[in-house]
Amino acid sequence: MTTNGSRLFVVDAFTDEPFRGNPAGVVILDEKRDEAWMQAVASEMRHSETAFALPADGGWWHLRWFTPTVEVDLCGHATLATAHVLGGHSRFRTRSGDLTCTVSPEGWIEMDFPADPPTPVEAPPGLDRALGADVTVVAVARGVSDLLVEVAGPPDVRAVRPDLAALASIPVRGVIVTAYDDDRDVVVSRCFYPAVGVPEDPVTGSAHCTIGSWWAERRQRDDLRAEQLSPRGGTLRLSRRGDRMRLAGRAVTVWRGEMSV
Repeated sequence: MTTNGSRLFVVDAFTDEPFRGNPAGVVILDEKRDEAWMQAVASEMRHSETAFALPADGGWWHLRWFTPTVEVDLCGHATLATAHVLGGHSRFRTRSGDLTCTVSPEGWIEMDFPADPPTPVEAPPGLDRALGADVTVVAVARGVSDLLVEVAGPPDVRAVRPDLAALASIPVRGVIVTAYDDDRDVVVSRCFYPAVGVPEDPVTGSAHCTIGSWWAERRQRDDLRAEQLSPRGGTLRLSRRGDRMRLAGRAVTVWRGEMSV
């Protein structure tokens, strides 16, 4: 078997346990590859995102992210996965600007992302039906990419049974359903992205730029804990710092290999 020199990893992000959190493909490129090749690899991997990292000058890396169907502007869990593969401390040039990752003394990888304070909007027609459950919608807001739907509490988040075709018809990247769990002092959410080929994302880093901005304002505090209530589950630490949102998580490498095409 011949290889092209590119290394391939699967990393479970926002967890310290294998087979939990959000799995991401990570390809460490040895040379520049075109978009069609990267999209084909991401389609083959079938993870919600696959990241492609290419060395740049001065210790930086060019970083791009692809779902099985499209390239996206920002992906938190695949950035965390890439930083984990590279040893933690990493600097990336991306379509969303420069991103940096550092490692805390406890071993959490912290990512410095743009904050995304969402703007309150009217609920799209048919939103209740699209959520597929009898939930109490408290507020609806629009971030840069996603629609955020605040519901009455964690049971409402868990109760959502989405009509994916209806959600895909809303002109946004995805729909976030979120609530605050006062009993455990934690933000909870679920995230749906059928419009970009991801029905329900296990743990969504980029969505927490929106989620963290929303709840930091409502709770009047800058530091929050967050959990995504997907079947695999995941845990994050959120820290608002001015117009930036720091997302911290852990990651586990599940397997590694080499590309042969």
